[in-house]
Amino acid sequence: MKLASLLVASAASMLAVPAMAQDGRDTSQDFNGPYISIGGGGTLQGSDRGETVLFDTNRDGTYGDQVTTVGGANAFSTGFCNGAATSSANRDCRNDKDGPEFFGRLGFDKRMGNFVLGAVVEGGRSVARDSVSAFSTTPASYTFSREADYQASARLRAGYTPGGGALFYVTGGGAYARLDNRFSTSNGANSFADNGKTNGWGYAAGGGAEVMVTNNIAVGLEYLYTDIKDDDFVVNVGPGTAPPTNPFLLNGGGTDMKRSSDNFRTHSVRGTLSFRF
Repeated sequence: MKLASLLVASAASMLAVPAMAQDGRDTSQDFNGPYISIGGGGTLQGSDRGETVLFDTNRDGTYGDQVTTVGGANAFSTGFCNGAATSSANRDCRNDKDGPEFFGRLGFDKRMGNFVLGAVVEGGRSVARDSVSAFSTTPASYTFSREADYQASARLRAGYTPGGGALFYVTGGGAYARLDNRFSTSNGANSFADNGKTNGWGYAAGGGAEVMVTNNIAVGLEYLYTDIKDDDFVVNVGPGTAPPTNPFLLNGGGTDMKRSSDNFRTHSVRGTLSFRF
């Protein structure tokens, strides 16, 4: 709701700009034809409450096994936290990281009276990071983190312009991200291997407002929600220097680990500067 209120308030204040810019300017061709944009803003990483780490102790491809000690106890009874571990014990975790983003965009609009239909192709980068940590009774910590090296989307947009000068629109379409997955642990006995960076696909949707300040220059404000499916990153736990009684090794000589959440979700509030041909 705070993001929606910000957009409404900002869009209202922006209406004063086209009112002045329209003096002596033909607005009949506003938001009609090709354009290029650059932009930037902030990406907010929502708190994924309840996320955990899943285990496949016999490596049959099915996750949800319990890692048990020789005595049959749950080796991860100390639990999980939403964030990056700050110690080997489950005390405090660093919150997921918000950060700046920047992007470039190519687009085309077709104006039909006061209605506008268009398409955009966009690419850029955000530094938002999403983490989750598990804690064993050893004690030891195991942290999974991910952020987008770069991301892109292809979206449609539909809007309304009250006579030109200002456009209010909604947008949605497919999204892609090259995800930088990282794993860290305080466990120095077992060996750990992972499959590194992965490709994620999903969707992006949002809305915004744009105003013309000259015949060719427009500025805008936009909110965008992005949901990327990320289920390919796996950490393989091996013996290392651990004895055969190590909990990771009891049910087949090794264990695979992955995050319980397959989704990398972000909220973005961004400004745009566009040149229309």
